[in-house]
Amino acid sequence: MTDDLTIFRDGLCKDDVALVTGGGTGIGLAVASELGKLGAKVAICGRKQERLDEGVATLARVGVTDVLAHVCDIRQPESVASLVDAVLARFSRLDVLVNNAGGQFPTTAESLSPKGFEAVVRNNLLGTWNVTHAVATRAMIPQQGGRIVNVIAEVSRGFPGMVHTGAARAGVDNLTKTLAIEWAQHGLRINAVAPGVIKTSGTDQYPPELMELSRKRIPLRRLGTASETAHLIVYLATRAADFITGQTFTIDGGASLWGDTWQIPDRGHSPGS
Repeated sequence: MTDDLTIFRDGLCKDDVALVTGGGTGIGLAVASELGKLGAKVAICGRKQERLDEGVATLARVGVTDVLAHVCDIRQPESVASLVDAVLARFSRLDVLVNNAGGQFPTTAESLSPKGFEAVVRNNLLGTWNVTHAVATRAMIPQQGGRIVNVIAEVSRGFPGMVHTGAARAGVDNLTKTLAIEWAQHGLRINAVAPGVIKTSGTDQYPPELMELSRKRIPLRRLGTASETAHLIVYLATRAADFITGQTFTIDGGASLWGDTWQIPDRGHSPGS
């Protein structure tokens, strides 16, 4: 797969200001790179300065130099407020928000602690809300326009093995639909992208045998890439998609249409037992 493949014309995002949360690595960095190469001024945020520094260096290598990198914990409203302050101080406006930040870990539901469940929901659902609300109310609604793309996960058949993030991502899916209606009057478009199994630095934490099992459950028989996912996100973040709102787009190689997602042992029960 060619990482620099693009269908977009040069300058498509000229004069746009885009904020990508979790923009220092993985899908977020791929999105920031493509938006920047299309002419956008880019802000990225994350919790670790070193990852942001690495992201800025990567962007510079592909010619994206008008970049703001800001440490932010999206779980904390005051940290989000500081982020939005910094973006508006640097660029004066905000046209695009890509809510990409998030995290989870594989676990069975019965072994998941209340603290673990809360931590993931707080990050993936509440964190997304914190950034969305701050950006919308302080930038996009006052300027009467903006485009928001929420990066969730493919949860249409549940998310066995990750019940915490399945619940959170389903919440963001509904948030996407709800805000698309409420904020249409302000010229905002809100959509979501639901990736399946994408090979990024984030998947390195998972056992190789789990990744191979996931690959076998994909009809296209391979994992997706960050750049492939970024192409779809970037499309929704541009004016080219201005009649699309309230939608969730799946990018998973057909996995949600085929095969099982969870092995269920045969316990030999008779009917009614």
